[in-house]
Amino acid sequence: MVFIEGSRYIPLYGRDSIVVEVKDFEIDIFPVTNAEFLKFIALNPQWQKSKVKKLFAEENYLNNWLNDHDLKSGVNLKSPVTYVSWFAAKAYCECMGKRLPTIDEWEYVAMADKELRDARVKKSYNQQILAWYETPKTYNNLIGENSKNIWGVYDLHGLVWEWTLDFNSVLISGESRKDVDKDSNLFCGSAAIGATDLMNYAAFMRYAFRGSIKARYAIKNLGFRCVKDVN
Repeated sequence: MVFIEGSRYIPLYGRDSIVVEVKDFEIDIFPVTNAEFLKFIALNPQWQKSKVKKLFAEENYLNNWLNDHDLKSGVNLKSPVTYVSWFAAKAYCECMGKRLPTIDEWEYVAMADKELRDARVKKSYNQQILAWYETPKTYNNLIGENSKNIWGVYDLHGLVWEWTLDFNSVLISGESRKDVDKDSNLFCGSAAIGATDLMNYAAFMRYAFRGSIKARYAIKNLGFRCVKDVN
């Protein structure tokens, strides 16, 4: 883990965003891998592929695993674990004495590049994120192959989406959900309505994705990492 010095920042919830204070915390340098999750379920068999309760994970849970102890061919132990529900991710973090990051904590760290803590004003930063959105997802790639940011954190962009503790707490706008049933599968693009620049578009894509999923969903390019409070 690495230490993150908290501060105040303006998140991109929408056009009426207000300043948010983020307190000091620690965050995992890498997303949780298949190897790490394999060790977790060995000690916590209730989260194994064959034993997890349907209330906590849909049928796709650990879909790229062959069984409770083996990965399917082509899936690497050093790749981020995906097809894992929010409930399972939360349980993993708590087992490690940690927790899932809040949206604000995740966004605060993810707005950094190699040089700046807040690189959102840089066109190159946003173009790189959007380029990832437009290419096939790389959920089988290894952790640590993308550059670390100024905090020393890897793979916040360019590898997989990641669960947050309060993943569905932010509604992008009333218009983006107007006449849409709350159980509908509303994915990324819809919340880009009203985005005025690359910075807004990239952020809205993340918020809309989070807002479209449920805690028991298990998605092929959705993983997680943990954070820890600093006393």
